[in-house]
Amino acid sequence: MDRNSSPPTPRRWRKVAYGGMQPGFDDNHTDESFLEHMVMNANVVKRDMIKVMQDSVSISQYLCIVALVVLVWIYTLRSTLDENSLLLLDVSLLASGFLILLLTEEMLSLNLLFHYILNISFFMTGLYVLAPIYQTLTRSISSDSIWAVTISLLILHLFLHDYSGSTIKAPGALQNPTLTSCISLNASVVASVFIASRLPSRLHVFAIMLFSLLVFLFAPLVTYCVKKYSFRLHLLFSFTLMVATLAFVYMLHRLLFVLFLGLLVFVNVVCPYWLIQIQEYKFEINGPWDEAKLCFDITD
Repeated sequence: MDRNSSPPTPRRWRKVAYGGMQPGFDDNHTDESFLEHMVMNANVVKRDMIKVMQDSVSISQYLCIVALVVLVWIYTLRSTLDENSLLLLDVSLLASGFLILLLTEEMLSLNLLFHYILNISFFMTGLYVLAPIYQTLTRSISSDSIWAVTISLLILHLFLHDYSGSTIKAPGALQNPTLTSCISLNASVVASVFIASRLPSRLHVFAIMLFSLLVFLFAPLVTYCVKKYSFRLHLLFSFTLMVATLAFVYMLHRLLFVLFLGLLVFVNVVCPYWLIQIQEYKFEINGPWDEAKLCFDITD
């Protein structure tokens, strides 16, 4: 062996994805350049307290809508609201909803409006035909059981509801309703049927079912259009709705007023504060080992 010969050049490690094991290196070997491109908390969004509180208004707004529906149910079961008052309330809600859509939705044409009116006409006809079935559906079940199931369904409805948009989509919309939002809507419909089955007359059942379904189906669409049209108008409408709901709850029961006020404060103040506080504990590591992500929408 020649003593003057230079020692063999050591093999250099190469970063390859599918090259197999490299001689002289372990399968999980990494060199000093492995962590050069590591980025910490690259996608963490710094949230503003006021912005988060404004975003939480949509949740409080829908809580108030559901609370108003429950109040109407209670006053109807107590015979405080008769069927004529309920029908007048239904017509007022339907007219005001279409008026708001006409004023806020730019893409709403006369053909689309006629399409909505025709569908609602068929919907109301079918609802009136099925009213006698709803009236006798739970005759053999006690009222306590009905209220327990109804409250459970409303909690499920609130938990799965899509607070960022509306379950009702315009014809030709690209995004379809999610599974959770459909389950939420079905839970509210079943809860409405249970309440309607405790009413004495067919017209009562039709009026309360129409009211409930108008609110659960079209109220999210109307509030979404208002929010998209003007965020300030959305805030004004939401705070007005909160004040009105609190006033009606106070007239019903003071303890319920305190509980509902605490719930609104919890949603609008405590939860945003918690979200801001836990941001400092967020720890995210990104590097070349992450999977590639598309930077464009594949539906385009």
